[in-house]
Amino acid sequence: MIRYPLLKEGATVGVTAPSSGVEPSMHDLLKQAIRRMEKEGFAVSGGDTIWTQHKAKSAPARLRADELNRMLKDDRIGLVLPPWGGELLVEVLEYIDYEQIGEKWLLGYSDISLLLLAVTLNTGLATAHGTNLVDLRGSIDDETTAKWREALTTPAGGSFEQRSSERYQVEWKHRAENAEQDSSDDSVFNLTEPTVWRSISGSDVGLKGRLLGGCIDVIRHLIGTPYGDVRAFREKHMPGEPVLWYLENCEMNTADLRRSLVQMKLAGWFENCSGLMFGRSPANTPVGGYTAEDVYRDLSEELGVPVLYDIDCGHMPPQLTLINGAMAQVEFSEEKGTASVLQIFK
Repeated sequence: MIRYPLLKEGATVGVTAPSSGVEPSMHDLLKQAIRRMEKEGFAVSGGDTIWTQHKAKSAPARLRADELNRMLKDDRIGLVLPPWGGELLVEVLEYIDYEQIGEKWLLGYSDISLLLLAVTLNTGLATAHGTNLVDLRGSIDDETTAKWREALTTPAGGSFEQRSSERYQVEWKHRAENAEQDSSDDSVFNLTEPTVWRSISGSDVGLKGRLLGGCIDVIRHLIGTPYGDVRAFREKHMPGEPVLWYLENCEMNTADLRRSLVQMKLAGWFENCSGLMFGRSPANTPVGGYTAEDVYRDLSEELGVPVLYDIDCGHMPPQLTLINGAMAQVEFSEEKGTASVLQIFK
């Protein structure tokens, strides 16, 4: 059984950096995001780690874990929302007090997806893969990103629906050298390209299963650890039900992507899998003519399941809010290149 938190109006948002903090040159972006959350009616409790960054992480692993654990245990906090991802969240996994986590949401993506998946697998608590805090700093949110709030305020037993976006971005607007100017922008994303979802079969696709996933670059490192036992999670929390995997590639070429997916398969992660959905990727560099589409086709044929790709997930926003543990129903139209995603909290 999956447990679903409920974000209440006026709840406190805990902001901590279990991966990367924010460089001083970009503090204006973080301050803007915090003010925006407060304007939306939330109280914000910020930790020390969000303001520091040294040697690819916000702070030593123990300090990051201690601050995260305090927020995970604090009943006053309804949502833990890091400023963004990073590189070395893996260092804190062994120090998290999984049994002490309260009924609250965790939201984020990139390196944060490693934390999300580990928490869901080890506790049965639903977690939310979606926007990060810094990307909520603008006064205008696109419709796809804005769905995070509806998702997190959906009660257990309820449902919410999303549709594929109309446009996506290929280049980030914020840079350290123009952070002060950027902090006043009405919208955060530069949505210039028409969104087109695709299926490897070239036909309409319907998918149903419980969602699990994240950034492949980092979640693959759960394999073989006490924190990545997908089989035990399935047997305890969703016996007999299929998994619908959503995955995205941040930095890997296609050979590394293929190796990672084969490792997941050999580790049993894709047992009783109803399908896979891959997010748009800024990487996916072909190796020897071996393309991302070739990778998806090989996996689809090996597992005998449908594969969708170029979906709204990951490092080329906007992205859907996808709930680890939720039952999802996906309807994809090949002719239109669009899809609807219904998530049910049961």
